[in-house]
Amino acid sequence: MMMDNPTLHHPQIVQLTTTNPQNINNIQQQQQPHIKPPGEMENFLTIRLLMQGKEVGSIIGKRGDNIKAIREESGARINISDGTTPERIVTMVGTIDTLSKAFDMICQKFEDDLKQTCTTIPPITLRLVVPASQCGSIIGKGGAKIKEIRETTGASVQVASEMLPTSTERAVTISGKLESIESCFRQICQIMLESPPKGETVPYRPKMMISPVHAPIIFANGQAYQVQGQFAIPLPPNELNAYASLPQLGPGVGMPAAPLMPNGLPANRAQLQSQREITIANDLIGCIIGRGGQKISEIRQASGANIKIADLDEGSQDRHVTISGTPEQIQLAEFLIHSRIASEIGGILITH
Repeated sequence: MMMDNPTLHHPQIVQLTTTNPQNINNIQQQQQPHIKPPGEMENFLTIRLLMQGKEVGSIIGKRGDNIKAIREESGARINISDGTTPERIVTMVGTIDTLSKAFDMICQKFEDDLKQTCTTIPPITLRLVVPASQCGSIIGKGGAKIKEIRETTGASVQVASEMLPTSTERAVTISGKLESIESCFRQICQIMLESPPKGETVPYRPKMMISPVHAPIIFANGQAYQVQGQFAIPLPPNELNAYASLPQLGPGVGMPAAPLMPNGLPANRAQLQSQREITIANDLIGCIIGRGGQKISEIRQASGANIKIADLDEGSQDRHVTISGTPEQIQLAEFLIHSRIASEIGGILITH
């Protein structure tokens, strides 16, 4: 009886012996799925920036040329939320190196824009949206870490005391010269990478904070504007019929009367109080205060917000401005403050 020769029926079987280790390695590599090196994914970070529509338009560029170049040159994945709200979220994903490159290119674009409109370039200011559970690591014990960041980079760093609406995230505002905020951003990224968020994070999603019917109204050069977020939208004359008479509160500023409160807010929302802190370069603070405090008084009266300007800290070039009131009052006050700054430095905040 003849035995079947297995080599005749199974020509693809390779005999493996200890004298053929290369074949063993080849087979093992073919059987094992591709596994990324340990730590590769852990080095990836997600950074969210909160920007105004005009800022987003600047980094997108005509036909998307700018954002395409930033993506390609930095290697970071960048997504921008839809444009139906005054504020938009720019989400960047990558390593610290790729994120820093993308951030540097964004800041450079903003500085180039400022050079075209300003004789004296003001500090570049950007807002990061950071999970509240990570903000403690940025601040450090007794504020030691945030103080170190400020001193080593020369940038101004402010962590909001309250979370952004309907979220568990806070705004971290960084401001300063180009090199300063680039270095500051890298340090914050390193902290966030080393201290991941704890628990569930409810992301902030920008919304229209004021309904169109109850949005405050301001006047400039004979044109009525409706304040929505940090933007002033030109209001067609026929839509003014929805409002009562609009008394003047100061040069170029008017507010709606009944059925709204004197500060331009619906009566049922006038009791909701919150607070926001912004940072302004010391050499620009005078244009906000005005001669004898006239300008800051007008802003307080027009917005209904309480505004406090802190003294200049030793060694700092920035002043801290605390705005308290309802969300709408704070938004209007911040808008009027930035309008004053834009007017002083030759920039344009109101869009047509």
